[in-house]
Amino acid sequence: MCFKTLNTIIKESNNIVFFGGAGVSTESNIPDFRSQNGLYNLKTDLNYPPEVILSNSFFMNHTEDFFKFYKSNMIFTDVLPNKAHFILTKLEKANKLTAIITQNIDGLHQIAGSKNVYELHGSVHRNYCMNCNKFFNSDYILNSNTIIPRCNSCGGVIKPDVVLYEENLDMDILEQSINAISIADTLIVGGTSLVVYPAANLIKFFKGNNLVLINKSSTPYDIKATLVIHDSIGKVLSTAYEV
Repeated sequence: MCFKTLNTIIKESNNIVFFGGAGVSTESNIPDFRSQNGLYNLKTDLNYPPEVILSNSFFMNHTEDFFKFYKSNMIFTDVLPNKAHFILTKLEKANKLTAIITQNIDGLHQIAGSKNVYELHGSVHRNYCMNCNKFFNSDYILNSNTIIPRCNSCGGVIKPDVVLYEENLDMDILEQSINAISIADTLIVGGTSLVVYPAANLIKFFKGNNLVLINKSSTPYDIKATLVIHDSIGKVLSTAYEV
C-alpha cells in the first residue's frame, strides 16, 4: 500500500527534491558513522577516536596520522551505485526530480548519472592544494608516494574537499539546497535519521505538498510527514517506481 502511495505521489509531482543521508550509501557497502559497525566505532592504531581524527585541528596538527586513517577508511574505490542511486537518476531524466541534496561524500549519485547534486559535506573525489589550489582526484591521493599527498606543481599539502569537524558547510551549496527545497512540491528524505545539524534543519524550509520519509528507523519528523516508510531506501524507491 505504501509503495502505491509513493508511486502516486511521484506521478503527480513535477518538482521533486531528494535529501539523502548515510543510509543511501550503506546499501553500496559503505559504512555509516554512528551504527554499531560504523566508522565512529572503528578501532585504530592511532590512539585517537575517529571523531577526533576527522577534525580540522587534527588535520592541521597531525596531518600524517590524518591521512593514514583517511586513505584506509574514507575512500572506497570498489563500490558501485545501488538501486536508489539509479532510480533517482531515472527520475531526473524523466524531469520529475530537480535536485539531489546529499550528506554523503562518495560521489555515487554522479557515478550513477545524476547531474544536479548538492554535496553538503563535499566529496572524496575532489582534493586541492592548500598552497596553489590545484585540484586532484582521489586516485592521486591513494597513489601518492608519500603518506601526506603533495601537489605536483608547487609541493603544497593537498587537503580533501570534505567538511571536517570544526569546519562550516559551503554557504553556496547550503543556499542552493535551501532554495531547491523551498520551491519543491515533493521532498523525499531517505537514509537519514535527521539528527545531524545543520543539515537536518533543511527540512524546515519545505513548503510543498508531500513530505516523504524513508528510513529504517524513526525520525523526529515522522509525525509531520505525508508518508513514512521504515525500510531500505533502495527497496522502497525501486519498488514504488515499478508499481
